[in-house]
Amino acid sequence: MSNLRSGLVTGIALSSTGLLAGAFGYGVVNVAATFDVVPLDVRLTFHSALMQRNGVVMQTAMALAALSSAALAFLNRGRTRRLAGIAAVLVVTSFLVTRFGNVPINGRIKVWAVTSAPADHAAILDRWETYNVIRTVAALTAFVLIIVASRLDRVH
Repeated sequence: MSNLRSGLVTGIALSSTGLLAGAFGYGVVNVAATFDVVPLDVRLTFHSALMQRNGVVMQTAMALAALSSAALAFLNRGRTRRLAGIAAVLVVTSFLVTRFGNVPINGRIKVWAVTSAPADHAAILDRWETYNVIRTVAALTAFVLIIVASRLDRVH
């Protein structure tokens, strides 16, 4: 593989997986933690507004991270290929957890923000937070694997 193509793909993979891990990490450490200390109506209103703004940015980051990690795997061999391939699978996992775990709950939260939360809202919000941690760990692990893969690529 040419050095230019390798460097470009590696740079995009590092940047996009880092952005994804950083965004999810910030969300877990700061945003979700803040949700737990504000009144429920504030959380629901803010959560709904945040999800409206977040969609395009996070979907773009996930797509770039998945595609660039897969490209890095495709263009390499050996351990670099395996690490980048696993990273791509982890990014897709974070997407699937988001799409089928968090997004349906976000839809419910949007309704609750303008009506009222059901009696079991705490359990549903806990489930959202569990999905949030799962997708964050998947994204962070993908980023670490891409860092390691990029170092292996430079050694060989």
